[in-house]
Amino acid sequence: MDIATLIGLIAGIFLIVFSIAGKEGEAAYFWDFSSLLLVLGGTIAATFVNYPMKNLWSVFKVVKNAFKRTGYSYQLIIDNFADLASKARKSGLITLEPDLPNIQDNFMRKGIELAINEKDQERLRNYLNLELSNIHKRHIIGQEIFFYMGTYAPAFGMVGTIVGLIIMMKNFTMQGGGGSLGTMASAFQFDIASQFKTLLSGMGLALLTTFYGLLLANLLFIPLGGKLKRRSEEEIMLKEIMIEGILCLHNRDHPLVVREKLNTFVPLKERKEEKLKQPAKK
Repeated sequence: MDIATLIGLIAGIFLIVFSIAGKEGEAAYFWDFSSLLLVLGGTIAATFVNYPMKNLWSVFKVVKNAFKRTGYSYQLIIDNFADLASKARKSGLITLEPDLPNIQDNFMRKGIELAINEKDQERLRNYLNLELSNIHKRHIIGQEIFFYMGTYAPAFGMVGTIVGLIIMMKNFTMQGGGGSLGTMASAFQFDIASQFKTLLSGMGLALLTTFYGLLLANLLFIPLGGKLKRRSEEEIMLKEIMIEGILCLHNRDHPLVVREKLNTFVPLKERKEEKLKQPAKK
Protein backbone atom coordinates (compact mmCIF):
# COMPACT_ATOMS: atom_id res chain seq x y z
CA MET A 1 0.00 0.00 0.00
CA ASP A 2 1.19 3.54 -0.78
CA ILE A 3 1.61 5.02 2.69
CA ALA A 4 1.91 8.58 1.33
CA THR A 5 -1.73 8.63 0.18
CA LEU A 6 -2.96 7.37 3.53
CA ILE A 7 -0.73 9.80 5.45
CA GLY A 8 -1.99 12.72 3.35
CA LEU A 9 -5.66 11.92 3.98
CA ILE A 10 -5.17 11.34 7.71
CA ALA A 11 -3.03 14.48 8.08
CA GLY A 12 -5.61 16.59 6.24
CA ILE A 13 -8.46 15.37 8.43
CA PHE A 14 -6.35 15.81 11.58
CA LEU A 15 -5.50 19.43 10.70
CA ILE A 16 -9.17 20.26 10.16
CA VAL A 17 -10.17 18.65 13.46
CA PHE A 18 -7.27 20.41 15.20
CA SER A 19 -8.29 23.79 13.81
CA ILE A 20 -11.89 23.23 14.99
CA ALA A 21 -10.75 22.20 18.46
CA GLY A 22 -8.25 25.08 18.60
CA LYS A 23 -11.06 27.58 18.09
CA GLU A 24 -13.10 25.85 20.80
CA GLY A 25 -15.60 24.58 18.27
CA GLU A 26 -17.68 21.46 18.56
CA ALA A 27 -17.81 18.63 16.04
CA ALA A 28 -21.60 18.87 16.01
CA TYR A 29 -21.33 22.33 14.43
CA PHE A 30 -19.76 20.77 11.34
CA TRP A 31 -22.10 17.85 10.81
CA ASP A 32 -25.30 18.01 8.83
CA PHE A 33 -26.38 14.93 6.90
CA SER A 34 -28.68 16.74 4.46
CA SER A 35 -25.90 19.17 3.51
CA LEU A 36 -23.41 16.36 2.95
CA LEU A 37 -25.98 14.40 0.95
CA LEU A 38 -26.60 17.40 -1.31
CA VAL A 39 -22.90 17.95 -2.04
CA LEU A 40 -21.81 14.33 -2.39
CA GLY A 41 -25.00 13.16 -4.09
CA GLY A 42 -25.03 16.13 -6.45
CA THR A 43 -21.40 15.54 -7.38
CA ILE A 44 -22.06 11.87 -8.14
CA ALA A 45 -25.23 12.75 -10.08
CA ALA A 46 -23.36 15.28 -12.25
CA THR A 47 -20.63 12.70 -12.87
CA PHE A 48 -23.26 10.21 -14.04
CA VAL A 49 -24.57 12.83 -16.46
CA ASN A 50 -21.08 13.52 -17.82
CA TYR A 51 -19.80 9.95 -18.28
CA PRO A 52 -21.26 6.68 -19.57
CA MET A 53 -21.82 3.88 -17.09
CA LYS A 54 -18.93 1.72 -18.33
CA ASN A 55 -16.43 4.49 -17.55
CA LEU A 56 -17.84 4.99 -14.06
CA TRP A 57 -17.57 1.29 -13.26
CA SER A 58 -13.93 1.37 -14.32
CA VAL A 59 -13.23 4.05 -11.70
CA PHE A 60 -13.56 1.48 -8.91
CA LYS A 61 -10.76 -0.52 -10.55
CA VAL A 62 -8.62 2.56 -11.14
CA VAL A 63 -8.94 4.21 -7.73
CA LYS A 64 -7.12 1.35 -6.02
CA ASN A 65 -3.98 2.40 -7.95
CA ALA A 66 -3.84 5.57 -5.86
CA PHE A 67 -3.49 3.47 -2.70
CA LYS A 68 -1.39 0.68 -4.20
CA ARG A 69 2.36 0.83 -3.90
CA THR A 70 3.96 0.67 -7.33
CA GLY A 71 6.67 -1.88 -7.92
CA TYR A 72 8.15 -0.20 -10.99
CA SER A 73 11.88 -0.78 -11.32
CA TYR A 74 13.24 0.85 -14.45
CA GLN A 75 16.72 -0.54 -13.86
CA LEU A 76 15.39 -4.09 -13.51
CA ILE A 77 13.63 -3.79 -16.87
CA ILE A 78 16.82 -2.44 -18.45
CA ASP A 79 18.80 -5.37 -17.02
CA ASN A 80 16.26 -7.81 -18.44
CA PHE A 81 16.48 -6.28 -21.91
CA ALA A 82 20.29 -6.31 -21.75
CA ASP A 83 20.22 -10.05 -20.94
CA LEU A 84 17.66 -10.74 -23.68
CA ALA A 85 19.71 -8.70 -26.16
CA SER A 86 22.80 -10.77 -25.39
CA LYS A 87 20.88 -13.96 -26.07
CA ALA A 88 19.15 -12.64 -29.21
CA ARG A 89 22.43 -11.32 -30.66
CA LYS A 90 24.12 -14.70 -30.27
CA SER A 91 21.35 -17.07 -31.33
CA GLY A 92 18.58 -14.96 -32.90
CA LEU A 93 15.19 -13.67 -31.73
CA ILE A 94 13.55 -17.08 -32.02
CA THR A 95 15.58 -18.28 -29.03
CA LEU A 96 13.65 -15.83 -26.82
CA GLU A 97 10.42 -17.82 -27.12
CA PRO A 98 11.18 -20.08 -24.11
CA ASP A 99 11.62 -16.92 -21.99
CA LEU A 100 8.19 -15.49 -22.82
CA PRO A 101 6.21 -17.36 -20.10
CA ASN A 102 8.60 -15.94 -17.48
CA ILE A 103 7.84 -12.33 -18.45
CA GLN A 104 5.08 -11.09 -16.15
CA ASP A 105 4.30 -7.79 -17.88
CA ASN A 106 1.73 -8.41 -20.65
CA PHE A 107 2.85 -5.42 -22.74
CA MET A 108 6.48 -6.55 -22.72
CA ARG A 109 5.64 -10.18 -23.39
CA LYS A 110 3.30 -9.44 -26.30
CA GLY A 111 5.74 -6.91 -27.73
CA ILE A 112 8.63 -9.39 -27.74
CA GLU A 113 6.39 -12.08 -29.20
CA LEU A 114 5.40 -9.70 -31.99
CA ALA A 115 9.05 -8.76 -32.54
CA ILE A 116 9.87 -12.45 -33.06
CA ASN A 117 7.18 -12.81 -35.74
CA GLU A 118 7.23 -9.35 -37.36
CA LYS A 119 9.98 -8.66 -39.89
CA ASP A 120 9.16 -5.00 -40.59
CA GLN A 121 10.45 -2.84 -37.73
CA GLU A 122 8.32 0.15 -38.74
CA ARG A 123 5.13 -1.89 -38.46
CA LEU A 124 6.35 -3.20 -35.11
CA ARG A 125 6.95 0.35 -33.86
CA ASN A 126 3.53 1.50 -35.05
CA TYR A 127 1.79 -1.35 -33.26
CA LEU A 128 3.62 -0.73 -29.98
CA ASN A 129 2.99 3.03 -30.12
CA LEU A 130 -0.70 2.43 -30.87
CA GLU A 131 -0.99 0.10 -27.90
CA LEU A 132 0.74 2.67 -25.68
CA SER A 133 -1.56 5.44 -26.93
CA ASN A 134 -4.66 3.41 -26.07
CA ILE A 135 -3.32 2.65 -22.59
CA HIS A 136 -2.74 6.37 -22.06
CA LYS A 137 -6.29 7.20 -23.17
CA ARG A 138 -7.76 4.70 -20.72
CA HIS A 139 -5.69 6.23 -17.92
CA ILE A 140 -6.84 9.76 -18.79
CA ILE A 141 -10.51 8.80 -18.37
CA GLY A 142 -9.94 7.69 -14.78
CA GLN A 143 -8.01 10.87 -13.97
CA GLU A 144 -10.59 13.13 -15.60
CA ILE A 145 -13.46 11.68 -13.58
CA PHE A 146 -11.82 12.69 -10.30
CA PHE A 147 -10.77 16.11 -11.62
CA TYR A 148 -14.35 16.78 -12.75
CA MET A 149 -15.69 15.62 -9.40
CA GLY A 150 -13.30 18.10 -7.81
CA THR A 151 -14.96 20.79 -9.93
CA TYR A 152 -18.53 19.69 -9.20
CA ALA A 153 -18.17 19.41 -5.41
CA PRO A 154 -17.54 23.14 -4.68
CA ALA A 155 -20.26 24.08 -7.18
CA PHE A 156 -22.83 21.95 -5.37
CA GLY A 157 -21.53 23.37 -2.11
CA MET A 158 -22.45 26.84 -3.36
CA VAL A 159 -25.84 25.54 -4.53
CA GLY A 160 -26.50 24.21 -1.04
CA THR A 161 -25.41 27.50 0.53
CA ILE A 162 -27.73 29.50 -1.72
CA VAL A 163 -30.62 27.13 -1.02
CA GLY A 164 -29.97 27.41 2.73
CA LEU A 165 -29.79 31.21 2.61
CA ILE A 166 -33.03 31.47 0.65
CA ILE A 167 -34.87 29.24 3.13
CA MET A 168 -33.34 31.07 6.07
CA MET A 169 -34.29 34.53 4.79
CA LYS A 170 -37.82 33.42 3.94
CA ASN A 171 -38.30 32.00 7.43
CA PHE A 172 -36.85 35.14 8.98
CA THR A 173 -39.20 37.37 6.97
CA MET A 174 -42.25 35.29 7.86
CA GLN A 175 -41.39 35.36 11.55
CA GLY A 176 -40.92 39.12 11.37
CA GLY A 177 -44.39 39.67 10.05
CA GLY A 178 -43.34 40.73 6.54
CA GLY A 179 -42.74 44.38 7.49
CA SER A 180 -46.23 45.63 6.41
CA LEU A 181 -47.86 48.74 7.94
CA GLY A 182 -50.67 46.67 9.41
CA THR A 183 -48.24 44.77 11.60
CA MET A 184 -46.14 47.68 12.88
CA ALA A 185 -47.36 47.14 16.43
CA SER A 186 -46.23 43.51 16.46
CA ALA A 187 -42.97 44.46 14.77
CA PHE A 188 -41.99 46.60 17.76
CA GLN A 189 -42.45 43.54 19.94
CA PHE A 190 -40.28 41.50 17.64
CA ASP A 191 -37.38 39.99 19.56
CA ILE A 192 -34.45 41.33 17.52
CA ALA A 193 -31.76 39.58 19.55
CA SER A 194 -33.44 36.20 19.29
CA GLN A 195 -34.10 36.53 15.58
CA PHE A 196 -30.56 37.74 14.91
CA LYS A 197 -29.24 34.68 16.72
CA THR A 198 -31.48 32.48 14.60
CA LEU A 199 -30.25 34.24 11.47
CA LEU A 200 -26.59 33.63 12.30
CA SER A 201 -27.28 30.01 13.21
CA GLY A 202 -29.06 29.43 9.90
CA MET A 203 -26.26 31.14 7.99
CA GLY A 204 -23.68 28.85 9.62
CA LEU A 205 -25.75 25.82 8.61
CA ALA A 206 -26.04 27.11 5.05
CA LEU A 207 -22.25 27.53 4.82
CA LEU A 208 -21.71 23.88 5.72
CA THR A 209 -22.38 22.80 2.14
CA THR A 210 -19.59 25.09 0.91
CA PHE A 211 -17.33 23.60 3.58
CA TYR A 212 -18.17 20.04 2.48
CA GLY A 213 -17.69 20.89 -1.18
CA LEU A 214 -14.26 22.46 -0.68
CA LEU A 215 -13.17 19.66 1.63
CA LEU A 216 -14.17 16.86 -0.73
CA ALA A 217 -12.68 18.62 -3.74
CA ASN A 218 -9.32 19.62 -2.26
CA LEU A 219 -8.64 16.73 0.08
CA LEU A 220 -10.13 13.80 -1.84
CA PHE A 221 -11.13 14.20 -5.50
CA ILE A 222 -8.42 16.47 -6.93
CA PRO A 223 -5.54 14.84 -4.97
CA LEU A 224 -6.73 11.38 -6.08
CA GLY A 225 -6.83 12.57 -9.69
CA GLY A 226 -3.31 13.96 -9.30
CA LYS A 227 -2.02 10.72 -7.78
CA LEU A 228 -3.54 8.70 -10.63
CA LYS A 229 -1.88 11.07 -13.09
CA ARG A 230 1.52 10.45 -11.46
CA ARG A 231 0.91 6.71 -11.55
CA SER A 232 -0.01 6.93 -15.22
CA GLU A 233 3.13 8.91 -16.07
CA GLU A 234 5.29 6.31 -14.32
CA GLU A 235 3.63 3.44 -16.16
CA ILE A 236 3.78 5.20 -19.53
CA MET A 237 7.50 5.85 -19.05
CA LEU A 238 8.01 2.19 -18.21
CA LYS A 239 6.17 1.20 -21.38
CA GLU A 240 8.31 3.63 -23.42
CA ILE A 241 11.42 1.92 -22.08
CA MET A 242 9.92 -1.43 -23.09
CA ILE A 243 9.16 -0.19 -26.61
CA GLU A 244 12.75 0.96 -27.15
CA GLY A 245 14.02 -2.29 -25.66
CA ILE A 246 11.81 -4.39 -27.94
CA LEU A 247 12.97 -2.43 -30.99
CA CYS A 248 16.59 -2.94 -29.91
CA LEU A 249 15.96 -6.68 -29.67
CA HIS A 250 14.36 -6.65 -33.11
CA ASN A 251 17.39 -4.80 -34.47
CA ARG A 252 19.73 -7.24 -32.63
CA ASP A 253 21.68 -4.41 -31.04
CA HIS A 254 24.65 -5.07 -28.79
CA PRO A 255 23.69 -5.40 -25.08
CA LEU A 256 25.86 -2.38 -24.20
CA VAL A 257 24.10 -0.29 -26.83
CA VAL A 258 20.74 -1.48 -25.48
CA ARG A 259 21.69 -0.54 -21.92
CA GLU A 260 23.03 2.89 -22.90
CA LYS A 261 19.96 3.67 -24.98
CA LEU A 262 17.51 2.63 -22.26
CA ASN A 263 19.53 4.40 -19.56
CA THR A 264 18.58 7.72 -21.16
CA PHE A 265 15.16 7.29 -19.53
CA VAL A 266 16.70 7.04 -16.07
CA PRO A 267 18.29 9.85 -13.99
CA LEU A 268 22.09 9.81 -14.01
CA LYS A 269 22.41 8.91 -10.34
CA GLU A 270 20.22 5.82 -10.81
CA ARG A 271 21.95 4.46 -13.89
CA LYS A 272 23.79 1.18 -13.78
CA GLU A 273 26.79 1.28 -16.02
CA GLU A 274 28.26 -1.76 -17.71
CA LYS A 275 31.67 -1.66 -19.31
CA LEU A 276 33.28 -3.89 -21.88
CA LYS A 277 35.66 -6.39 -20.42
CA GLN A 278 39.23 -5.54 -21.31
CA PRO A 279 41.45 -8.43 -22.47
CA ALA A 280 44.05 -9.46 -19.91
CA LYS A 281 47.56 -8.21 -20.58
CA LYS A 282 50.16 -10.85 -21.25
